[in-house]
Amino acid sequence: MRSVRVNSLQNRRRLDHPPKLPSRKVLRPLVDSLGAALFPNRLGQVDLNEDGIDYFVGHTLDSTLRQLYGQVALELRFTAEQRGEAIEVSPAAAAIVCGFAEQLPKIRLLIDSDIQAAYQGDPAAGSSDEVLICYPGITASLNHRVAHALYRLGAPLVARVIAEVAHADTGIDIHPGAQIADSFFIDHGTGVVIGETAVIGSRVRLYQAVTLGAKRFDKDGSGMLVKGHARHPIVEDDVVIYAGATVLGRITIGRGSVIGGNVWLTHDVPPGSRVSQGQVRTEVCAVA
Repeated sequence: MRSVRVNSLQNRRRLDHPPKLPSRKVLRPLVDSLGAALFPNRLGQVDLNEDGIDYFVGHTLDSTLRQLYGQVALELRFTAEQRGEAIEVSPAAAAIVCGFAEQLPKIRLLIDSDIQAAYQGDPAAGSSDEVLICYPGITASLNHRVAHALYRLGAPLVARVIAEVAHADTGIDIHPGAQIADSFFIDHGTGVVIGETAVIGSRVRLYQAVTLGAKRFDKDGSGMLVKGHARHPIVEDDVVIYAGATVLGRITIGRGSVIGGNVWLTHDVPPGSRVSQGQVRTEVCAVA
């Protein structure tokens, strides 16, 4: 094992500087702690009373944000080493974490809107509390709201790890770069994929196995994939996309449209459209 490891480091020219990366083992409980601080009565300690909530939230955030600072600093140091830069990462890491802390009230409001959308959109939901603690779509949404804020602030690797924690737990794969407005509801959820440059409006509902993906991957003159360009769909407000639909490319699904199950869609759809499979055929087999 040692020889394989050393050879790998030599091949990557990192023998003297093995990479130190953000840790999933740290970030998984960190996100749980953020959830407890955002929703102390439902995701926090079971014995909390009204007098102790503010103390619990303050103490939890103090510990959690310190750990987050350490993970962000690891990412910034790794990125700087990759670029051959020598920078002091502490001020930049502190700025990212402070900026993130300032966004926590907004994140809470967005998750509240997602919870309400799920409660109103699913007749099987008995309460908003049930939605928060049971629905995989809300778990994925909570992680995404946290991850997206960090992604935008300059910690994309930490954000990606947080997104992949939710992916592993729920089967819902949302890239932290995706822009998702309020009142977002993923029903059932398993197999949903939302790409990095997707833009989703308000009050959008997705069902299981929906893909908002790229149609093709452009390459540069040297044959390398072009990174970062807009290649995923724009889904406008009040759109419903049913199970198994595949929506590919930088196309726009107009406001208020309904995309049926198992549709393969690669072109723009005007507002108010109803898109379903082109043909449904039923065959009756003769009985001998």
